[in-house]
Amino acid sequence: MNVTLTLFALLTGFLTGALFTFLGIPMPAPPKLPGVVGIVGIYIGYRAVEYFDVGVDLLSMLGLAG
Repeated sequence: MNVTLTLFALLTGFLTGALFTFLGIPMPAPPKLPGVVGIVGIYIGYRAVEYFDVGVDLLSMLGLAG
């Protein structure tokens, strides 16, 4: 993991959130902790399936892959 990139992403998110609040624009993310935890859960689930290589190609299964 690139720590510099991660810190830059955190700083960018912080500044964006501060700017949105300063301008009175609604936050484009869940404003409550359970929403943020849900997003973290989605990420962890994504990484787990990727790590264990157990995914399926849904578009191929439905005959929609091109």
